[in-house]
Amino acid sequence: MRKPIKVEEAIERVMKWSYEGEKEYVSIEESFGRALAEDIKATTDVPWFDRSPYDGYAICAAATENASASTPVLLEVVGTVGAETVWEGPIEPHQAVKIMTGAAIPDGANAVIMVELTQEVIKDGKTFVQIKRRVAEGENISRIGEDMQEGCLLVEKGTVINPGVVAVLATFGYYRVPVMKRPKVAIIATGSELLEVYEPLEKGKIRNSNAYMLKAQVRRAGGEPIVYGKVKDTFEATFEAVTKAMQEADIVVTTGGVSVGDFDYIPNVYEKLGAQLLFNKVGMRPGSVTSAAVADKKVLFGLSGNPSACYVGFELFVRPFLKAMLGQKNCYLKKVQAILKEDFLKTNPFTRFVRAKLSYNDGMLHVEPAGKDKSNIVSSLVQANSLLVLPGGSRGFKAGTKVDVLLLEDEEGAPKWS
Repeated sequence: MRKPIKVEEAIERVMKWSYEGEKEYVSIEESFGRALAEDIKATTDVPWFDRSPYDGYAICAAATENASASTPVLLEVVGTVGAETVWEGPIEPHQAVKIMTGAAIPDGANAVIMVELTQEVIKDGKTFVQIKRRVAEGENISRIGEDMQEGCLLVEKGTVINPGVVAVLATFGYYRVPVMKRPKVAIIATGSELLEVYEPLEKGKIRNSNAYMLKAQVRRAGGEPIVYGKVKDTFEATFEAVTKAMQEADIVVTTGGVSVGDFDYIPNVYEKLGAQLLFNKVGMRPGSVTSAAVADKKVLFGLSGNPSACYVGFELFVRPFLKAMLGQKNCYLKKVQAILKEDFLKTNPFTRFVRAKLSYNDGMLHVEPAGKDKSNIVSSLVQANSLLVLPGGSRGFKAGTKVDVLLLEDEEGAPKWS
């Protein structure tokens, strides 16, 4: 018996079994693209000493109180300090130290005047800096903790490490970075009609595109794919592949064999495993035959053998489960609204997820199908950067309608797409 349930309910049933994965440490060089397993906090103040944000002269501000264009002040330049050096000893009110960007402010100085506002003068064999305006105390000084203070939260757990996060990690000495282990995702493509990508075509057979597509989707979501190759359309081969995958992976994804045909064995595999069936039909297009079950506390996802249906099923159901294992609060595809660029007149008995191209023009987001809208179509996936969500029970949608769109490449996520 197959009774369709709503997409939202199917997602909830899967996510009730979600859990957080394990933590490991990697070098900062290997951390890019990984999900943080802990909050990252500042280990020091930044800056941790008062420093100059510009090239200029470190001075005592009070010495310029009466400075003007007509009555400039001359301060003796007693030395130079670079970003890699520290000025030893204090400076007197009538003195100045030439200072480079990032260098520590010398003791006794309480302001910096930028070099372009000054002029050096040689007098009696000594170098002086000429200042023609009053400089305020604290001017052009980056104070201790101005950027970040010790102990403050810098990056939240679950954040995917990007170049900016790498910079923060390096700034605070995180040469060993706590990250979530990549969930291992088994990918099993069923079907005696499948060929390897390097094999020549034969009539009645197709190349195994789903396995490679899913492998890329798993990597994009932050997981570690394990491809088990093609599996023949026999119950024994399918059962053996699934039981082996359950021992070696955290998540098991099959593609094909979930319908009601003579060679669709996934429902029988679930039964023999004693698995708890979560659902075996979803009110969606494409991929209404998408199924999920739980056996030995592991979730098994049965995705359609049709490429676009398989693709959509992964993004809606497998991706959030995988993201939860990575400790990410925002597991779901981010939802935005856009203007439909062209008519979409198909009737929708179920909610339809159309592979789509999202673009920005005239201050508005616009969306259009990325190609033909059939579950067996591969070409529509090439330019798809989003999924156009069209609710069921409609007779189609006209151009200009405001519609919901799920972003496929977004890293921020959202509380829930629905």
